[in-house]
Amino acid sequence: MAARKEIDGSASVPQFYGKELRFKREEAGLTLEKLVEGSFYGVSYLSEIERGQRSMPMDLARHVDRVMKTDGFFARGCEDVRKAKKGAHAAYFAPIAEAETRALAIERWSNALIPGLLQTPAYAEAVVRLTEPLDTPEEVRSRVAARLKRAKLLDDPKRPEYWVILHESLLRQSTLSAVEMADQLDHIAAMLRRSRIFLQILSYNAPTQPFMELSMMFMEFEDEPPLMYTEGPYHGQTIDDPGLLKHYRKAYDRLRAAALPPEASLALIEQAVEDYRHGQQRT
Repeated sequence: MAARKEIDGSASVPQFYGKELRFKREEAGLTLEKLVEGSFYGVSYLSEIERGQRSMPMDLARHVDRVMKTDGFFARGCEDVRKAKKGAHAAYFAPIAEAETRALAIERWSNALIPGLLQTPAYAEAVVRLTEPLDTPEEVRSRVAARLKRAKLLDDPKRPEYWVILHESLLRQSTLSAVEMADQLDHIAAMLRRSRIFLQILSYNAPTQPFMELSMMFMEFEDEPPLMYTEGPYHGQTIDDPGLLKHYRKAYDRLRAAALPPEASLALIEQAVEDYRHGQQRT
């Protein structure tokens, strides 16, 4: 039997919270199974909270307080953990950034921006400066660093499986310099060439009008129901209703069917890189 890994409560607020949860649970003589009994959550979910890897949902925190008679301690601590996990991310996006780390598969339709997991530092900085023009230099650096830290998710050679559909306009319209845009697209092409991601380009003339104002991201997990996320510059919405998910899933599949195959998409990206390198950008 493997030795139990101790939790360093001084490492972060979530780990301190998780260590307290484990201490109180064991003090009460409860197993993980007994503590989640009667809730809508599983043993692995609670175990990840104890290790500081996942936030505690408020309904589960209230359940834990009720079972262990901890007088609302864990419910009161939820907000502190949420703030600590948010970091430089917008409040509406922080749970999604956390969910990405647990996802087995992520699929995206991007109509307005290259997705954060694929952005270079220059592209990420340009997006932050456009959407948050009043940020101080320190705040800009913090937001860019958080985005680049998210992108390390793709350093794992296999998980998550990542599939993205980009509108062709994203190859040709940018506030970056030609050199920076060439670097951005070359970064994407490199991941495509080593088969780390799957990517398709949706042509200008493809039938996408109903979805030009709507980005879509789908995530699948090992022991959680799937979810969809969509956002604008200053808001985000998580959708987990099975009926709505089914409709959006079909819409995404139609976009994927209309997009160029990965090999042709890679060729289009490589051509755009050459155009930027030689000052021959097309519109």
